[in-house]
Amino acid sequence: MENSMEEAIFNIGRDRPMSWLLKQKDRLTALNPDMSGKLVHERIFRKCRGALEHAIRRRFIEPCSTEDYINAMEDITTRTKICRDWYKSPMDNKTSRSQSQNPITHMTKLP
Repeated sequence: MENSMEEAIFNIGRDRPMSWLLKQKDRLTALNPDMSGKLVHERIFRKCRGALEHAIRRRFIEPCSTEDYINAMEDITTRTKICRDWYKSPMDNKTSRSQSQNPITHMTKLP
């Protein structure tokens, strides 16, 4: 169970915020029943990493309930582009390739 907790990193394409967060909370409380709610949330949000972790932490000044954290996480993942993979457009790739291959053709001679 400890390995599954250590390997569980939030992925927007694979995980839903509510089920992922509750599953991680259940795992942590099963491993350490005496752990405080604040410490449980801290360990869970370290698994979000990067911009998502920062956005969730900045929403709240004081520790809140799990329900508040779930609502914030769902709000952030549905309304922002945080945690989403960014794919370049195929058109961007074509234009940059054609310009880099033959840069002289785009220049004109002055009389």
